[in-house]
Amino acid sequence: MLNISNYYERLVIDRLWKLAEQADEPFSQAFQEDVACLALNKLPPCYVRNTIDKGINVSEQQYQEMASAVDMAVEQAIQQVLRRPREHRND
Repeated sequence: MLNISNYYERLVIDRLWKLAEQADEPFSQAFQEDVACLALNKLPPCYVRNTIDKGINVSEQQYQEMASAVDMAVEQAIQQVLRRPREHRND
């Protein structure tokens, strides 16, 4: 098995973690998974062998642009999930 991952996965998960810490009510795992999937589908893939390698090779400006894109994608995904909660879907 290859040891690769999508760098945006880590950024999205970190963003969701921070939002969950600030939330009045805890996020369910299903909610977080739905949001993460929708957000990641809005972001370009950025595959790395090691997240540390990517962190070393990204300028501060590039990182800020990636973080901004993640913030926007996560917020849009949250709104989408809230408009159509899991218990009302047929899946």
